[in-house]
Amino acid sequence: MILWFTVVQIAVACAAGLFCLTAGFAGRRPSDYTVGSVLLIEVLLIAQVVVAIVAPLAGNPPTGDLLEYWVYLIGALLLPVGGVLWALLDRSRWSTVVLGVVGFALAIMLWRMQTIWTVQIA
Repeated sequence: MILWFTVVQIAVACAAGLFCLTAGFAGRRPSDYTVGSVLLIEVLLIAQVVVAIVAPLAGNPPTGDLLEYWVYLIGALLLPVGGVLWALLDRSRWSTVVLGVVGFALAIMLWRMQTIWTVQIA
């Protein structure tokens, strides 16, 4: 993984989470902005898949468990999809709050993936 790209992803995930939580607790229903902020994280996660495939070929192999890393990455790819589906099916303020929780959960998962990639010794 690339540290600066991970930091950007975490910053975007935290910003989207804060935005969605604020909107949800203010009584806003899911909108293009809240759903779009979570989909932006999804696009960054798809780019992370490409980075995870190319990085070992470029001389940046993981030091931790590769299976654990990929399980985290696939789980992280599924979280925004589940949150957006929830927001589309349940058009209440609480689904906007769920989108915010998804954003913060993804930030934590991204930091854990960075830790698995760089810190642990297999």
